[in-house]
Amino acid sequence: MRIRIFLALFAISAISCKKEMTAADTAKINGYWEIEKVVLPDGKTKEYTVNTTVDYFEIKGDSGIRKKVTPQIDGTYRDNGLAEHVAVSFSAGKAYLNYNSGYAKWKEEIIATGDSALVFKNNANLEYHYKRPFAFTKK
Repeated sequence: MRIRIFLALFAISAISCKKEMTAADTAKINGYWEIEKVVLPDGKTKEYTVNTTVDYFEIKGDSGIRKKVTPQIDGTYRDNGLAEHVAVSFSAGKAYLNYNSGYAKWKEEIIATGDSALVFKNNANLEYHYKRPFAFTKK
């Protein structure tokens, strides 16, 4: 009985201690990101071992852009001139990226940010896990 009470209290404290997202966290999104995997709502994972495009984010303050770029053999990236407008918003300790591409509008929750990992969750409950492309990984 005591163990159950302890575990319940531990679980409650772990959930309540989740770090709130800040503007400093969203600044870590800037740069090049390669999709690594997508976790589906049922827990299954779709791995991405080869990517022909990379996502590029440039966010200043509470707005910016996201665009798909193609890595070139010389280490540069080529884009097609299209970009999605991104607005950052905060609600109840969570951070969101709100997109407007001219064709559609959607929102993703920022689950985690870091120097080498990034996780978003969309309205369909899909979790997108990103990593820095090989050439841009900090050592």
